[in-house]
Amino acid sequence: MIKTELDKNLQLALRKLDIPFTDEIQFSRTKDVKFGNVSTNLALLLAKTLRTNPRDLANRITENLEFNPDIISRVEVAGAGFINFFYSENYLFEQLKQMLLNPIFGRHKLNISQKANVEFVSANPTGPLSLGHGRQAVLGDVLCRLLENAGYDVTREYYFNNAGFQMKRLGESVRLRYLELLGQEVDFPEKHYEGEYIREIAASIHEEHGTTWENEPYTSFTAVAETILFGNIKKVLEKIDVHFDVYFNEDSLYHDGSIQKLVDAFRAREMVYEKDGATWLATSTFEYDHGQKPDTDKVIIKSTGEPTYRLPDMAYHANKFERKFDVIIDIFGADHIAEYPDVLAGLKAIGYDTSHVRVLIHQFVTLLKEGEVLKMSKRKANFVTIDELVDILGIDVFRYF
Repeated sequence: MIKTELDKNLQLALRKLDIPFTDEIQFSRTKDVKFGNVSTNLALLLAKTLRTNPRDLANRITENLEFNPDIISRVEVAGAGFINFFYSENYLFEQLKQMLLNPIFGRHKLNISQKANVEFVSANPTGPLSLGHGRQAVLGDVLCRLLENAGYDVTREYYFNNAGFQMKRLGESVRLRYLELLGQEVDFPEKHYEGEYIREIAASIHEEHGTTWENEPYTSFTAVAETILFGNIKKVLEKIDVHFDVYFNEDSLYHDGSIQKLVDAFRAREMVYEKDGATWLATSTFEYDHGQKPDTDKVIIKSTGEPTYRLPDMAYHANKFERKFDVIIDIFGADHIAEYPDVLAGLKAIGYDTSHVRVLIHQFVTLLKEGEVLKMSKRKANFVTIDELVDILGIDVFRYF
């Protein structure tokens, strides 16, 4: 260890000065790297016994100090008599190299033996993964590795929805681009997906089916687009060494009755009511442990019969509770900051223990174009993908960036 090496160097300097010292020399990390990497108060301790100025003594010690320049680049005296050591770049790079080559570096044997579920990325298959998803992928993966190194049994989970209005819009977008390839003039709605990847999917369908899909419903196009996009999502995550144990489909919560079971639980406790054709949850009466308690209630089923985000999210978390995890960690973007407190308060209201849920909120990735903030939009295809960043940096740089 480097402190053992420094101890030997300092003991040798003391012998040159005929200063007896048999105790172990104490070192501490500096609070600011401009004062070096590690420091010792040896001169201050000895000055009391020797009845001398500690800074002068520190200077005498450093003048007689021999050290390996491959490990220590320089030594400085600071303050009242602290001796500060600066690590050499060669030493730091060598230590980093050893860390990267050691597959168990940083692991602890804490014997926690608990199950942790970490949900992250969770992008719907409506387009490629952007830098925003990349930030969450790295954040989630690092957290999972830290938990595993501490002894947790970690389940990495990706939650997605391959149904609903956005997937319908995806299918319609591909269908219209396919019809363009057949020579038809189409009115492409402004709110549809405009990315080049939509044209590429349409072209692949045209190449395989020719003109035979002219009258196919949007659902056929959605199915093809989902398969291609989700396949690409998994490839990109694999490329940056991010892996998942569970891909949980929101649609399964409708098919197995979880959504209806949750609504029935609220109804049994008289926590829902009908108003303006919609179903409302009495969130203003709930106890909130996270976020600010709302003054108004929240819609969980729209007048169209379509649920809002809160309802399937509550059913999904109920599913996770039933899988008996000791710790549940959700990693969300800043757009979820107002939603998740309602989800946890709703589950707590029907008897679930939410104390083991931890929510991490990260800010969005901000890009500038010509000095102006570029508003990223999957629908408008204004984004930079993880794939593009990897191409720029190179995979090895990306992994350790």
